[in-house]
Amino acid sequence: MIPNKALILGALALTTMMSPCRAEDIVADHVGSYGINVYQSYGPSGQYTHEFDGDEQFYVDLDKKETIWRLPEFSRFASFDPQGALGNIATEKYNLDITIKRSNSTAAVNKVPEVTVFSKAPVRLGQPNTLICLVDNIFPPVINISWLINGHPVTEGVFETSFLSKSDHTFFKIGYLTFLPSADDIYDCRVEHWGLEKPLLRHWEPEIPAPMSELTETVVCALGLAVGLVGIIVGTILIIRGLRSGGASRQQGPL
Repeated sequence: MIPNKALILGALALTTMMSPCRAEDIVADHVGSYGINVYQSYGPSGQYTHEFDGDEQFYVDLDKKETIWRLPEFSRFASFDPQGALGNIATEKYNLDITIKRSNSTAAVNKVPEVTVFSKAPVRLGQPNTLICLVDNIFPPVINISWLINGHPVTEGVFETSFLSKSDHTFFKIGYLTFLPSADDIYDCRVEHWGLEKPLLRHWEPEIPAPMSELTETVVCALGLAVGLVGIIVGTILIIRGLRSGGASRQQGPL
């Protein structure tokens, strides 16, 4: 029986992670049946994700043995025993072992991830905000996302989503950083992936309008004063003309 495409992709992802890689500091393991259920593990802990119609419905934190629903309302209509995730993972591993042998351990092609950084809300200095690092076109789904402020790693206020699958069998992931915008700080989203020759830094800093110089302020004030004077003169002339025309019409009277 020919294995389905989703299972083959899962096997290719696993064999890629078992093969040598330039980004040796990325330590992770990943086994997945892509399309409905995705399993990823990071050292001793991991996560099992269930999707419905292309969106994450819930995931199971394998370290805490807890089901986390994407929206709390979902838990009112359905339930999922975390132990069920362990059973599904065991089945996926078994199927992948078979597919790996049939594919002759052919390694998957590492894609180059696309990284975009932007703020959640318009930036105002000193006002709390959130930086969003969107990493798209991920395959295989093993990646490190971290944040730097002024070149120094930061861990407080940092969190990220699980891997979210796409119809083309690639993944995307979103990292977040809560922060207080400052004119003196520089922010970077650092991404490590096997599709990159070296870690990628996507730079971001707040766009703050440059203050006007004293000469510019003087010119603006002078122009405003001049426009105001011209308006007063023109208005006075129009009022005088209106009064004169009104007086002339009263003197002529009806014929």
